[in-house]
Amino acid sequence: PRIVTPGTASTAQAPGKAPSDAVVLFDGKDLSQWESIKGGNAQWKLENGYMEVVPKTGNIKTRKSFGDCQLHLEWAAPAKVEGEGQGRGNSGVFMMGIYEIEVLDGFSNPTYADGITAAIYGQCPPLVNACRKPGEWQTYDIIWFGPRFDGNKVTRQARVTVIHNGIVVHHDKELIGPTAHKTVEAYKPHPEAGPLILQDHNNPVRFRNIWYRPMTGYDQ
Repeated sequence: PRIVTPGTASTAQAPGKAPSDAVVLFDGKDLSQWESIKGGNAQWKLENGYMEVVPKTGNIKTRKSFGDCQLHLEWAAPAKVEGEGQGRGNSGVFMMGIYEIEVLDGFSNPTYADGITAAIYGQCPPLVNACRKPGEWQTYDIIWFGPRFDGNKVTRQARVTVIHNGIVVHHDKELIGPTAHKTVEAYKPHPEAGPLILQDHNNPVRFRNIWYRPMTGYDQ
């Protein structure tokens, strides 16, 4: 096997280092690899090695597109608890811009099961609630295999493994279709690569240390 130098672990004070073959999407220095879905540069706040949602500026997306991958990102809900349920520390990670893994301050915060932290939003709750306290940095490690199409026919459904704070909360789970709210959407043909989208849900959620590794050479 080819040699890949492992990264280093993050701490509460500082993010770790990405593996040697990772594509770094955000290293805390600038937002040059991100843009607003409304057009133009990303309008989120950048400080102290992280970026923070600026409410009502809109979602942001990567300028690059990618498909099957290993994705790592770290996030933190606001330390000051405001709101409840879906109104508390809400954001989201949209794989390929279509399929959402929920970001939410789910620490002692009841809400509907497929909308809790690390849920495949609107489809499947996580196996467990692995949330840390508000304000603490949390990690998502996501193994993603996108869908495949032959014309309008789905030949492979999207599948995902999610590890939240070192705990497996989804294992090779098939998605029933794109993310939707209070409804079920069928797959519609789309390219094998798409941007990563981070959601502005009107809460100042922070993100840092975002990188991915293309998953090539896997028989999926």
